[in-house]
Amino acid sequence: MKMDLNSDLGESFGAWSMGDDAAMLDIVSSANVACGFHAGDPAGILKTLKAAKARNVVVGAHVAYPDLVGFGRRNMDIGSADLVASVIYQIGALQGLAQAAGTTVRYVKPHGALYNKIAQDKRQAADVIKALLELDPSLVLVALAGAPLIQWARDAGLTVVAEAFADRAYTPAGELVSRTLPGAVLHDEKEITERMVKLVREGCVTAIDGSTVRIEADSICVHGDSPGAVSIARDLRARFERENIQIASFVQ
Repeated sequence: MKMDLNSDLGESFGAWSMGDDAAMLDIVSSANVACGFHAGDPAGILKTLKAAKARNVVVGAHVAYPDLVGFGRRNMDIGSADLVASVIYQIGALQGLAQAAGTTVRYVKPHGALYNKIAQDKRQAADVIKALLELDPSLVLVALAGAPLIQWARDAGLTVVAEAFADRAYTPAGELVSRTLPGAVLHDEKEITERMVKLVREGCVTAIDGSTVRIEADSICVHGDSPGAVSIARDLRARFERENIQIASFVQ
């Protein structure tokens, strides 16, 4: 068995520090690097890319709505032309920085509100798909496990990887519990680890109401900005290794 571990990195901005990229890069197999729209400044992003290169961690573009103040977590009704261009713009910027760091951008994982919106919204999903197809159809798209987006993107010719979240609660329908609701973000390391082992071994997790929900995923995200993120990721990796679950990126 194998599983990818990913984390959202490169999100510090100027004097404001977000997460511990160096520590997370020692643990994860894939790094979703901010592209400047929801977080990240050029110097910090480049530093994270160089650190990922040094650790042989695969890099992906963490594209988002243009929402620095809201950290990309506010819904936006953006026109198609603007959304397509903004996604291409963000990936292109990261590709340039990645080239300077001696690495390459291998996949795209939308962030926050954009991630959740395109999971179900066919119009905005089509815009993001179009952006990848026009820029580089070989880029892998990371999408929420069970979301309609996965089939839409595959039908358009993209390679898609389904993703689960270690530190987020699920509804009985297999969707993420809204961050506005109690219990949406998980913090107990033991609970998180047990949930993810069950996910890998049985393909399911316990939903917020206690029911069992099927989740088929090839990548697990630990949010880099969550309290205790490094400790959670480190504990998860150690447990996976004890369970003989190989940690490896979905792209090589």
